[in-house]
Amino acid sequence: MKKIFLTGASAGIGLATAKALLARGHEVWGTSRDPVRVPQLERLHAVALDLSEAGSLQPAFARAVAEADGFDVVINNAGSGHFGPAEFLPAETLRAQFEILVFAPVQLCQLALQQMHRQQHGLIINVSSLASRLPLPFTAAYNAGKAAIASWTLTTQLELGDSPIRIVDLQPGDIRTDFNAAIRKDETPDSSYGSRMQRAWDVIDRNMKTAPKAELVAARIARLVENSNPPPRVTVGDKFQTAIAPAIFSLLPPRARVWGLRQYYRI
Repeated sequence: MKKIFLTGASAGIGLATAKALLARGHEVWGTSRDPVRVPQLERLHAVALDLSEAGSLQPAFARAVAEADGFDVVINNAGSGHFGPAEFLPAETLRAQFEILVFAPVQLCQLALQQMHRQQHGLIINVSSLASRLPLPFTAAYNAGKAAIASWTLTTQLELGDSPIRIVDLQPGDIRTDFNAAIRKDETPDSSYGSRMQRAWDVIDRNMKTAPKAELVAARIARLVENSNPPPRVTVGDKFQTAIAPAIFSLLPPRARVWGLRQYYRI
């Protein structure tokens, strides 16, 4: 049995992951802004944590570490979304997105590394996104935040060297959850964006509705948790999105990449 700290455990990929880990006999400390939303299940401990509040993470993690007597695995899963033109992206929205997608996960990684170095073992899984490599239009803050945490993860992998601590960048493609329903959509002062935003959203929403379920990601995370030597980066989702499209994209010149994405999203 492993002791696991998981952010965003009350819904979507986080909840599916918590259930998958519990089914394999592990013990999970799952966070939520409202801990009442975390199901009351055996070996699932609800942790109140709002990642948008910069000062809340350290004391919440410290309390959980004390209760668990150390964590074998820490999973940065919680996320947030925004939809609107990058040209008019409010600075406060960008800061809020980066607080949840970058600053809080980085801080949690640092706290986890300090604890794992003391016990000389551990695994950190950062759930970034395939959008870090294949960006979605009108979600610039989300794309940039996920690219930042993916880059931070790779840098940390380089710096850890032969350490017994492992850190994995898990990049899901489209996964069927209620994520889109929670995305904040901005009105744009430039009407020229309107129809293109709608066409792009239609594609994004269609892909979400036909995407694999969160249990696919949860099962992959569970296997990573039990892998003594996990790979540094893992993609999970629809085969075309996670394998074929990235391979084609990597071979194209930059101009063709932009053209191809614009055609795909009909913008």
